[in-house]
Amino acid sequence: MDAIRIGIIGASGRGRMARHWHNENRKRSKVVAAMDISEESLDEFKANINSNAYVTKDLDDLLSRKDVDAVAIFSPDFCHEEQVVAAFEAGKDVFCEKPMAITTQGCDRMLRAWKASGKKFMIGHNMRYMPFVRTMKEIIDSGVIGEVKTVWCRHFINYGARWYFHDWHANRKNTTSLLLQKGAHDIDVIHWLAGGYSKSVTGFGGLDYYGGDKDNSLRCPECPERTECVEVQLDIEPARRHMCVFRKEVDVEDNNMILMNLDNGVRVSYLQCHFSPDAGRNYTFIGTEGRLENHNEEKCIKVLTRRSDSWREYTDRTYNIKPTVGSHGGADPLIAEDFLDLIINGQSHIASPFAARMAVATGCAGAESIRQDGGRVDVPEIPGDILA
Repeated sequence: MDAIRIGIIGASGRGRMARHWHNENRKRSKVVAAMDISEESLDEFKANINSNAYVTKDLDDLLSRKDVDAVAIFSPDFCHEEQVVAAFEAGKDVFCEKPMAITTQGCDRMLRAWKASGKKFMIGHNMRYMPFVRTMKEIIDSGVIGEVKTVWCRHFINYGARWYFHDWHANRKNTTSLLLQKGAHDIDVIHWLAGGYSKSVTGFGGLDYYGGDKDNSLRCPECPERTECVEVQLDIEPARRHMCVFRKEVDVEDNNMILMNLDNGVRVSYLQCHFSPDAGRNYTFIGTEGRLENHNEEKCIKVLTRRSDSWREYTDRTYNIKPTVGSHGGADPLIAEDFLDLIINGQSHIASPFAARMAVATGCAGAESIRQDGGRVDVPEIPGDILA
């Protein structure tokens, strides 16, 4: 089969993942086109990915090209729904960065478009490809900690200002909640490893550090408080990321805490904070025979299986995670290859659009619960006509 010809939608940021599909040594794929509304991003793409690629600012222009077999979508979250649907209607296979969409209804519309198209679809939940997550999956599947009964996840984020509150992410109209943009990773991992999907959630959270009463027009380079502000950012592009993190329009929570009741009886606690002094994800899975927990600082996973109140006396174990090559802990090169395997060989993959939809649906339900002061919210199941 000839090399898969890929078009990139959203040429900067995560769009730089195009390098995993295009270089002089690649035989299975090449990146032939890119679409972005930013001239600067398109120039960067041609300089760093493919100088001969066709570039455009018009989505329909790219989708109408006969020399584009598949598209990879890395645009802002609120663009995913319309762009994915348009790509399927144009007869393209689709890779879409997570979160799948910013509403559950948007996800379902995308799934229906996928079903009607007969094309291939993959969501960029690259944490499923990270070595420490795969190791936890193997440990749980081995049965060494027994049947999983409860899960905790604490996610500390010390770069919340840099990546989420200086730009469009900080508005509900663009993201719904950071339980999607950031939390969809963790929710998806929890669903995958615990073996079930959330059926109801309850949560609390707030906007307790960012936001405020600053003029919406303030930008870090011009702000009179830039020499004293601890959140000033002068070195990030594009310019929209210079928006003041304390501006009036910020309305997404900067800390979220949700309890998730899975359809297999597993109970989950998920906590997320965007103004922590440190960064890292800490997962704990407790089963009927033991407990596993990842340790970010030591780059290892520890499994405890001895129980003081039982006759069982098993050996505790530590799994050391080896260094990886490639962005996102070595996950990006792997998920890029899986997308090609899906198109070329019809090979099944682990980044399921159905699972991605349930991560979004859970995040949306969690945001709804938080905004109604902790009331229980049921997570809508995937409609039967889509699963048929």
